[in-house]
Amino acid sequence: MTSDRGVLGGRILVVAFEGWNDAGEAATGAVRALKDVLDMVPLAEIDPELYYDFQFTRPVTKFDEDGRRVLEWPGAVLYGPARPDEQPRPLAEDAQLRVSGANSGNIYLLLGTEPSRAWKAFSAELLDAALAADIETIVFLGAMLADVPHTRPISVYVSSDNPALRRELDVERSSYEGPTGILGVLGQAAEEVGIPTLSIWASVPHYVHNAPSPKAVLAIIDKLEELIDVTIPRGDLVEEAAEWERGIDALAGEDEDMAAYIEQLEQARDTVDSPEASGEAIAQEFERYLRRRTDRGDGGTAGGGPGPNEPWRPNN
Repeated sequence: MTSDRGVLGGRILVVAFEGWNDAGEAATGAVRALKDVLDMVPLAEIDPELYYDFQFTRPVTKFDEDGRRVLEWPGAVLYGPARPDEQPRPLAEDAQLRVSGANSGNIYLLLGTEPSRAWKAFSAELLDAALAADIETIVFLGAMLADVPHTRPISVYVSSDNPALRRELDVERSSYEGPTGILGVLGQAAEEVGIPTLSIWASVPHYVHNAPSPKAVLAIIDKLEELIDVTIPRGDLVEEAAEWERGIDALAGEDEDMAAYIEQLEQARDTVDSPEASGEAIAQEFERYLRRRTDRGDGGTAGGGPGPNEPWRPNN
């Protein structure tokens, strides 16, 4: 199912889920940023009773604009353009106000919470809605906790299981094998029904995983903009990302162990990124980094830092 303008030339569904696939709320943050600047309407909504354990993912009580108490249930909603046949405006006219560009009228969004059960039925229901909306490509957004420093650009990895997309975009197929989230289940189901899929994953510093990461949101939006030929306004994200980085700098300034750990991550990243780094040099530096982690103990983590799925805890 492809367009004459290329695999990414038709209707594109951008997908993100809260939960396991969303470190630092980076993936859902990117989709929410898109939703805020697009004129979208709900096209389909999942019945949460069928797919969620409310003792695990609880509904939220809040007040609406009229002061009435309402319940916000976990779920998933497919959004589409309010005026899908409207021709996009010229790029320079309002690029600072809304999503613009040749592909801007083709963007659809799926935003939700990872379900607790019945993942096959959940995926089938969402894909039925995507097929009904004539979706031609699905772009999955994700974010993972990683041993990366917050002071360097956020690493973003793009992959696809679809041969046509890999050729068109010059991206690789992921070699990952292991536990997966709802994105993996949806991705395989989509390919089986003929919808090409693309994945964009950002690496979020694991030692600050409890805080939302606007810097990772920005990195995902940058890559998404590059791939789907649109211009996406950044709003306050640039300043929020800078403030996020300054806040972590302040924490590290008060904790010598944390600062030393971040410095080690910076050295490893700079070695990999340096122009003169050969494959052998990179491998040697990575081996040294792993040995340092093992030698320092604390579960194999350098500088008394956290394991890959734990928050930073200073040594007292």
